[in-house]
Amino acid sequence: MRLGLGEKKAPSLSIIIPAYNEEKRIGESLKKILEYLDAREESCEILIVDDGCRDNTLSIVREVLGSRNYRILINEKNMGKGASIRRGMLAAKGDMCLFTDADLSTPIEELDKLSEPLKGDFDVVFGSRAMKESQLIVRQPFHREMMGRTFNLLVQLLHLPGVKDSQCGFKLFTRKAAQAVFKRQKMQGFCFDVEVLVLARKLGFKIKEVPVKWIDSPQSKVNPIKDAMKMFWDLVKLKFLI
Repeated sequence: MRLGLGEKKAPSLSIIIPAYNEEKRIGESLKKILEYLDAREESCEILIVDDGCRDNTLSIVREVLGSRNYRILINEKNMGKGASIRRGMLAAKGDMCLFTDADLSTPIEELDKLSEPLKGDFDVVFGSRAMKESQLIVRQPFHREMMGRTFNLLVQLLHLPGVKDSQCGFKLFTRKAAQAVFKRQKMQGFCFDVEVLVLARKLGFKIKEVPVKWIDSPQSKVNPIKDAMKMFWDLVKLKFLI
């Protein structure tokens, strides 16, 4: 459904995309999102959170989205993925709020798998690459996959028993859950995914993990050494934050 920038009616869906120097990927991703949205009979807004881009990301966003219902939120400096997602989720007006990565490693069509449970009894539904039914179309390099498995084991031991994959960047919230969780979320880096799920459970929201398709991007911004060490340390700190 096409909506102009002046549309005042609250959308049924908000899509939040953090962006840090994404000129090579975000254009094609936005085109895929628009194709998907045009086939849905519900209104939608797209929120791009510029996390200190120094390339042509925003020019591409404006060119592709044109007169669609979108907003650009600009961080004064690079704040990190967690901070950018928090800003976008708190600004979202949709009944359902999805955050996804700019590379669409999880195809936007997988939203159908998340939205059905959300329309039922669940408040937070998140994609998983680690369930039996998950489809890894393009896998991560071996070292990153092993790092992820180790991290997920620690997440289960320390914070989220039963959750197989907390780090897939494809999560859907009711607006009520999004506002309650992200007002309390503090972590700015990649470990924020764990934090928001822990907060959701603590606040009494029902969460559900669902298998999704995954296509690894060779341009991932995760540093296998620097970011891994910080994420492991953040897991420990999270015990004292919540």
